[in-house]
Amino acid sequence: MITIRNLEPGDWPVVREIYEQGIATGDATLETSAPEWPAWDQSHVAWHRFVALSDTGEIAGWAALTAVSGRCVYAGVAEVSVYVGSRFRGQKIGDRLLKHLILDSEKGGYWTLQAGIFAENVPSIRLHEKNGFRLIGYRENIGKMKGIWRSVNLLERRSKITGID
Repeated sequence: MITIRNLEPGDWPVVREIYEQGIATGDATLETSAPEWPAWDQSHVAWHRFVALSDTGEIAGWAALTAVSGRCVYAGVAEVSVYVGSRFRGQKIGDRLLKHLILDSEKGGYWTLQAGIFAENVPSIRLHEKNGFRLIGYRENIGKMKGIWRSVNLLERRSKITGID
């Protein structure tokens, strides 16, 4: 049974390892290495970060929000990150994490969630579409990875309960 709980600073070594596993796939992010805890902590919304625990209590994955802008008009818009450890992929952990993050974000007043996903990362695109995200655009040659320009699909989910006034 998978349990979702708040991510704590002491989880960082395992969260970082899972992030590094995602980076190693070449299809999760343009980042080449995971940052140190202080940088990651500062860049992710403190009250919207979670870990999934396996039935043995191991951290199997994590999810978090990052603000897309410091401007107050975008206070309810965030980018999602969902990463699942390589040993736990294919067990619907990403789905559980994303569902939890969506519900929690709506309680926190977020009305739009965004995700930038490489076109090659079909499992992530399917996961997001299954959870109400839709393709809204394509960022062509947004950044280089190993000297090659990469493009990402931009997906977005608009809340049906928050920000509808």
